[in-house]
Amino acid sequence: MTDSSLTGSNRAHSSDPQARHAAPAGAGFAVVEMFTSQGCSSCPPAEEVLSEIERDARERRQWVFALGFHVDYWDDLGWPDRFADAAYTARQQAYARAFGSGHLYTPQMVVNGTVEFVGSDRRRATSAIASALTTAATTPLALSVEDTVGGPGGGRRMVVGYQTERPPARAVLNVAIVERGLVSEVARGENAGRTLRQDNVVRAFTSVGLDAERGQVELEVPSDLDPRQASVVGYVQNDGHRAIVGAVAVDVPAAAG
Repeated sequence: MTDSSLTGSNRAHSSDPQARHAAPAGAGFAVVEMFTSQGCSSCPPAEEVLSEIERDARERRQWVFALGFHVDYWDDLGWPDRFADAAYTARQQAYARAFGSGHLYTPQMVVNGTVEFVGSDRRRATSAIASALTTAATTPLALSVEDTVGGPGGGRRMVVGYQTERPPARAVLNVAIVERGLVSEVARGENAGRTLRQDNVVRAFTSVGLDAERGQVELEVPSDLDPRQASVVGYVQNDGHRAIVGAVAVDVPAAAG
């Protein structure tokens, strides 16, 4: 079982290869969500920024969690993104309503659910993350990858246990499997002829109402997932104003591959 404790300061940087991020109680954190597409020529520079954010956070031991959501509204414009999902577009639409903008664009970066900007803007990203890291999590969260079980059609499902404290009254728990080091050869569309190298790609995602302080969620494990390059990220979010109030991540066990 892969686990991350509620305080987590000891496990976060231990020698255990499956222990990754668990912000100590009272520490600042930043959940960085980016909405992107392989069909968008403006997106590769933003994806480089996202990769840099995650890499720098690992080196500096900062509690930063990067997620690349590939939206599907570019798919009819020449190149179907193999990582795109209508659910990720719906998530971006929910943010558009919360921000009052009413429109979607790529690349868009959202930090802790409350600040949005063009994803390739390194200065804005650096500033927003630095600001987020000064605000302590108010809802401690722990995850444990408890099992992988058979799913429909011969697939596999990952069972993720969670434990939290003091969730907001209107809270949801978001859980994602993200994968690094992905390479795609793009044959058509705005990025035709390019080789795209992408990190922190969301490969599976679910949101559940957080009506108990402990429980389980299940995610479908992609058949081509490389567990050596994958992590499970969980974050608690207010379902009203969208602020994220706690986050954690653990590595995917090798048995999930």
